[in-house]
Amino acid sequence: MTLLNSALEGIITPAMEQVAAQEGVTPEFVRQGIAEGTIVVPHNMLRRNRVPVGIGTGLRTKVSASVGLYGDKSDLAEEVKKIKMAVAAGTDAIMDLSVSGDIDGMRKEALAATPTPVGTLPLYQALVEAREKYGSPVKMKVEELFEVIERQAADGIDFLALHCGTTISVVERAQKEGRVDPLVSYGGSHLIGWMLYNQRENPLYEYYERILEIARRYDVTLSLADGMRPGCLADSLDGPQVQELVVLGELVQRAREAGVQVMVKGPGHVPLNQLKATVALQKSLCQGAPYFVFGPVVTDIAAGYDHINAAIGGALSAWAGADFLCYVTASEHLGLPDSYQVREGVVAARIAAHAADLAKGLPGAREWDLEISRARKELDWKKQIALAIDPERARQLRKERSNDASSGCAMCGKYCAMEIVSQYLGTSRQTC
Repeated sequence: MTLLNSALEGIITPAMEQVAAQEGVTPEFVRQGIAEGTIVVPHNMLRRNRVPVGIGTGLRTKVSASVGLYGDKSDLAEEVKKIKMAVAAGTDAIMDLSVSGDIDGMRKEALAATPTPVGTLPLYQALVEAREKYGSPVKMKVEELFEVIERQAADGIDFLALHCGTTISVVERAQKEGRVDPLVSYGGSHLIGWMLYNQRENPLYEYYERILEIARRYDVTLSLADGMRPGCLADSLDGPQVQELVVLGELVQRAREAGVQVMVKGPGHVPLNQLKATVALQKSLCQGAPYFVFGPVVTDIAAGYDHINAAIGGALSAWAGADFLCYVTASEHLGLPDSYQVREGVVAARIAAHAADLAKGLPGAREWDLEISRARKELDWKKQIALAIDPERARQLRKERSNDASSGCAMCGKYCAMEIVSQYLGTSRQTC
């Protein structure tokens, strides 16, 4: 019995109880959300070392970090280091997006390295294996694609990202309308290339029932990815993107009817004035399914600073109703991130997530800010640093830039406003 089936039958499982305890809500709240499809808890039934994480309406906004082998210089040990760095920085999930090297080995290392949910994009591996076998990824066989999907599910992957809604009709619309930046989705572009070369419908759409069967067998959550996500602001909310979203909404319903948990992934580049509409449209067409957003980035000019760009978009998207933020690093659009940029990207996304949770009034969000504000008033540096979203960074900067670790801040020193106000208002303070 899948987690969704259990929820529909009114059964509260240990995973639901654990999520409820983490979120400060009741187990019944979690069960009802899973039953309605507004909450998912990615958890492959074969995986033993994972800690359940809830994603969806009424829960904290979650963050995902992406790693993976890419190119001849990629190193498995380095990617595992990035996973551990991301987990230490507070990521809620990991996605292994490997497109080269020992992909099976990388996946198993990822599953062993973290208790968080782990997701993959099986199409990547199927394309790599087809290129190695036939000399070109467009010669991939449908059966080979489904073998990879099941292989990854059998290894214990908790959620599978699949471009099931990128249909021939959506591709034809994109060809007709034209785009400034036609395709930025790696999986989507290769899948469309396969479709055009073979003159066939997307097998992930055509044989969707097979995907549901695999997902149901291992209790894997589906993450329906958008192959037509906009790669620049000019293409945001265009016809192909919206048409694909309509298809994804239909696939969401079919997954729920099959007892399979499902969320929807998208978009990409979205201007601020369209963020609320984009999220509202997804929630409406996809019947409240959790929205897993890539960034989104709100300007096209931030190369080198796209972690900040995405934090702006992520905060506003989550405030509007998005549930899950895929981090973006400073290396986005330029190259692969190192472990420091992975950490930086996770923290930036977590700041965005928390800002949105504050705005939504989620339990515990305001209390965290209030507690650190009181510590700041008391000049309790030890407590301030402990409560910071990245204590290690805060501690380092405090040590580097303050001559007196016991009183005042590094900027004001003996002219500390907190000390002066405390004297005149007679409020107590403490130092450490």
